[in-house]
Amino acid sequence: MHTVIRSASKEVVLGHDQKFCIIGERINPTGRRIFQEQLRAGDLSAIERDVAAQVAGGAMVLDVNMGVPLTDEADLLGRAITLVQSTCDLPICIDSSVVEALEVGLKAYEGRALVNSITAEDDRMAAILPLVKKYDAAVIALPNDHDEIPMEPEKRIALVEKIVRVATTEYGIAIEDIVIDPLAMPIGADPQVGRSFFTTVSMIRERWGLNTTCGAGNNSFGMPGRDDLGASFLPMAIASGLTSAIMDARSPRMVRAVRAADVVMGNDEWGMAWISEHRAAQAAEKAAQEAASA
Repeated sequence: MHTVIRSASKEVVLGHDQKFCIIGERINPTGRRIFQEQLRAGDLSAIERDVAAQVAGGAMVLDVNMGVPLTDEADLLGRAITLVQSTCDLPICIDSSVVEALEVGLKAYEGRALVNSITAEDDRMAAILPLVKKYDAAVIALPNDHDEIPMEPEKRIALVEKIVRVATTEYGIAIEDIVIDPLAMPIGADPQVGRSFFTTVSMIRERWGLNTTCGAGNNSFGMPGRDDLGASFLPMAIASGLTSAIMDARSPRMVRAVRAADVVMGNDEWGMAWISEHRAAQAAEKAAQEAASA
């Protein structure tokens, strides 16, 4: 099953037979005090630097979130999406919990967006799925509701079933346009959450063949050596069926782990992309050494 998203000039396909999709997460003010202050002052210049860093790191899609307290998030998000589109040609994941902001972002976007996100809550689906349909977007869905964030894979699967049923039958969303986030949780809080996540991913793939994503950093939150943990978590998740992740593409260790998994899973034919990137890195290192000794 393929989920297609695109910018004005570039298409990205999520699928179990495709290279793992890195969704660059950095264009997000959460936990970034200086960035928040800049955005409140109307200064969006840091976005261009973040875009450049994520693209250089290997991002294939860019997640754009402008959730800054005490601001007009809809206006900020629309301006940010316009700026990102003028800066690069990658497709965008429009990330907001504010329905009005999502619609402004979708109006500003030139392409087929990925909307982040809905839950299994009836009011969230009723508010956001009509926009997904209206603007011909794809959507990320999380299997939690008003009652809980379920820890058991079976409960998560029951909520995925509800999301799929409601989205397809009540709102006319194509099943391939539903991307499930199976809820990666902090391993430091519960040592079993990794197993639960992998099991949930496998069950989603086996039952529906849906594409999946997650916040890659959630699993290592609060732990030391987060890049090391992420570089272990992601290939295991990919083997279970994960097809994308919202992650910081500035982490070479995590990006290389993902690209190595592409080779092992047979999604980098003959390892050609891996070999090409390896040779480019060798050439860059040699050039730097020659420049330093000149």
